[in-house]
Amino acid sequence: MVRSRGAGGLEGAADRFGDHRSGGGAATDHPLRGEEGSGREGAGMGTQDDPSRDRALRVRHRPPRTRAAVLVLHGGRAESRSAARPWQLAALRMHPFLRALGAATGHDDVLLGQVRYRNRGWNGAAEDPLRDARRALAELHGLVGDVPVVLLGHSMGGRAALRAADADPVRGVVALAPWCPPGEPVAQLRDRALLVLHGSRDRVTDPGESAAYVSRARAAGARAGLLLLENGDHAMLRHHARWHRTATAAVAHLLAPEAAPCELFARALSAAAPPVLRSAPPAASDAARGPVREPGC
Repeated sequence: MVRSRGAGGLEGAADRFGDHRSGGGAATDHPLRGEEGSGREGAGMGTQDDPSRDRALRVRHRPPRTRAAVLVLHGGRAESRSAARPWQLAALRMHPFLRALGAATGHDDVLLGQVRYRNRGWNGAAEDPLRDARRALAELHGLVGDVPVVLLGHSMGGRAALRAADADPVRGVVALAPWCPPGEPVAQLRDRALLVLHGSRDRVTDPGESAAYVSRARAAGARAGLLLLENGDHAMLRHHARWHRTATAAVAHLLAPEAAPCELFARALSAAAPPVLRSAPPAASDAARGPVREPGC
């Protein structure tokens, strides 16, 4: 894996939280090399390829009557024109989130879908995953009409989800270890709610860049918050249950704020320093730095 640029970890993210001076200019591409593998291991939920390869929306669950929808966007690479496939690790690592979302929503009236990428890479100005995300949203509208949508994206998929947040049906975004290079636009997030989850030991994308992004998003009028997962990694394998539980609670809250209150989300939106999810109570020296321990939603 390529190490992140700049100061990372808890201190680096806390230092850059509240500093939105990095706005403007063209976004620079982070390599993202080594983020995903291409093996077929882990075949399970939905690994069979859909014959309708021209569709950007892959429906994983459609209730008889759809009240809302969640679209999941997996990670990828900075540059790759090779075809994205559902058995690639970047796609497979989102399956536990889909299962957790299914359990949380009860499969009652929430459609669960995935954005199907044509290519594995972002590919500079082509912004291929963003184009695919917009196509998927259009297909979703044609399928179920006007329903509120929450986007859940990881890494490159987090970047695409944040960019697509200006689509009319999007109520909010949950971005997991997103790729947020300096200069990434935030104006599209005005009046949107977003929560960023980032592991402190991520060496592919930078939690400090996520902190700067959230700060700029707040300045642009977004209801934005950042949670740091102590010792969390980019693949979301370390402390995986915490990733799944926190992301699912945040999505459920965005879908139905009154029915699914999330104190942790509320703290992240208002905190002067990003709250830290820890596996053990913090030492006194940690508490003095500002980030606080939260039990979850």
